[in-house]
Amino acid sequence: MEEPWNFEFLSRIADSCLSFLSEFVTDWLANDMRVSIFKILLSWLIFSLIAIHFAWKVYGNTVNDMYYRQGAGQNGGTPDTAPHLSGWESAAGDTLKTHRD
Repeated sequence: MEEPWNFEFLSRIADSCLSFLSEFVTDWLANDMRVSIFKILLSWLIFSLIAIHFAWKVYGNTVNDMYYRQGAGQNGGTPDTAPHLSGWESAAGDTLKTHRD
């Protein structure tokens, strides 16, 4: 049977999370160059993710329709073999096995 979680272990995890958050807040409020760079990069990341989200909402169906292959064939609309090539036949005229054999 499993032993119950130790309360001391959970308390240590909570204390470490709180100390990390308090240190992060004090660094965030400081007027330091690395904090400024972090704020700029974080805002750029958030802006990019929001822009990608809205672009996908607007153009997502168009992009999906461009790459969705319709029709019958090997991979949707792709023909089984190219019309100008002889397929799986060798130069000697021997027919090689295909994946259907």
